[in-house]
Amino acid sequence: MKLLENKTAMIFGVANQRSIAWGITQKFHEHGARIALSYAGPALERRVRPLAEQIGAAFVHPCDVTQDDQITAIVEKAEAELGKIDILVHAIAFADREDLMRPFVETSRAGFKLAMDISVYSFVTLTNHFRKLMNPGGSFLTLTYYGSVKVAPGYNVMGVAKAALEAATRYMAYDLGPEGLRVNAISAGPIRTLAAAGVPGFRRMYKNFVEMAPLQQNITIEDVGNAALFLCSDMAAKVTGEILYVDSGYNVMGTPKPE
Repeated sequence: MKLLENKTAMIFGVANQRSIAWGITQKFHEHGARIALSYAGPALERRVRPLAEQIGAAFVHPCDVTQDDQITAIVEKAEAELGKIDILVHAIAFADREDLMRPFVETSRAGFKLAMDISVYSFVTLTNHFRKLMNPGGSFLTLTYYGSVKVAPGYNVMGVAKAALEAATRYMAYDLGPEGLRVNAISAGPIRTLAAAGVPGFRRMYKNFVEMAPLQQNITIEDVGNAALFLCSDMAAKVTGEILYVDSGYNVMGTPKPE
């Protein structure tokens, strides 16, 4: 049974074959969705286009989510080439490395604004712009991390940005509910991605995660893809405003297991 047969998914944030967004893309494709991809710039285009060819995605266009005119342009292209869509996946986050390397309390004003703009507001404005193209029952999905609700040393300004992203998810779920549209987020455990490489102390975090998580298993992009498939399919038709943890149960733990 293909859960996304005859549905169209617009996906922002595929970086390479190891990115969470690519795990989601592959799962959607496997279940019959027509895929449309957007990338941030020329450097990513060289990685994204070969991936798009693997799944037969014809819609592959750039979009700098900090530029309103580029968002407007990609919505117009989507309307012309795709018509209506059913799913939008937001897998975009960024913070200056300098701000990630310093304690959160020392975050620069410019760095704080940049992290919030790209990691949070981009989801808000993409949702607002694409809602007119959404079929009834459409689903918006973003990605977050447990560092939004508890301190993850080294995550710093990104943790605060993810907290804002989760709050935005709930408020947009309320706003768009009367339109029959759903907004959810997946909070995934640490995965070795290009984005994770920029987080100080990630290797230590990755090792400690397995030792503390109840299932004692690392998370894969396929695991997140399966969760995204559920949230964006009709099986989750009455699920909105939720943060779904895909983290082997790590988030339920209060202290490390005794030796």
